[in-house]
Amino acid sequence: MLHNPQLETFVRVADAGSFNKAAEELYITPPAVIKQITSLESGLDLQLFIRSPRGLKLTKAGQSIYRDAQYIIQYCKDALVRAGNAAQEGERVIRIGTSPMTPGQFLLDLWPRLHEHCPDIKFQLIPYENTPENAREILRNLGQNIDIVAGPFDADACARWQCSALGLSLEPIRCAVSVYHPLASKERLQIQDLYGEKFLLIRRGWNDSLDRMRDDLLRDHPQIQIVDFDFLSINIFNRCENSEDVMMTIDNWSNIHPLLKTLPVDWRYEIPFGLLHSPQPSALVQRFLDAVKTVYEI
Repeated sequence: MLHNPQLETFVRVADAGSFNKAAEELYITPPAVIKQITSLESGLDLQLFIRSPRGLKLTKAGQSIYRDAQYIIQYCKDALVRAGNAAQEGERVIRIGTSPMTPGQFLLDLWPRLHEHCPDIKFQLIPYENTPENAREILRNLGQNIDIVAGPFDADACARWQCSALGLSLEPIRCAVSVYHPLASKERLQIQDLYGEKFLLIRRGWNDSLDRMRDDLLRDHPQIQIVDFDFLSINIFNRCENSEDVMMTIDNWSNIHPLLKTLPVDWRYEIPFGLLHSPQPSALVQRFLDAVKTVYEI
């Protein structure tokens, strides 16, 4: 990062109008936010906020810093993108972000078919911890440290994440259960098999396809108890294995937990799956994406 990271915290606080709200958005504690702002004010020898019981208000100096901070942050991000693009053009390496939820095996399996179209390009797998904060920052900054992430998406999510997606398939939504669950004895589920079960489903707003499925189930199959979870991580797979709960999943996640069984269901719900990338990919990444389109006949 080329700029002082406290500037980003300052902008987030100014936008939120509250230390607590900014802390929630940054996934850190309010005292940590206050400490960063206090340190920034001390370093600049300026008061940036007027604090009152009704909230925070920017001082005149704060308003000036706010305008310039937005420019500085964006300029530094752009500079890193340009530097990253220049480096990867020389090395001809596509950097693939991998985590349990975004496995790189999908692209590695695809590589033999891509190699004839771009034989000079190599893959570098970049592992990352799949936390809400990391996922948000990685997707917003694709093209800097990571070029491509494979995973589910929808148009609204891409707009939130400030990235683009190359759709490759519509993945059927499956159910995962512990290998010790009574349903694990089946090879395929009927929707009535889920009656009386707790069905783990990611919170509303994460993906439009899942939201439509949720609405259908609530309307037509109230016998299924939908249980929300906030973020797709290894913890939710552990929860599914350690309980009698059933969990939504897709085939790409079938190897994440060895004690979960992925079962097809007799319904027609699907979720878009593809390659997430920067809205302005480098020439190298664009060439790779074009090769993928050729292989998939998109």
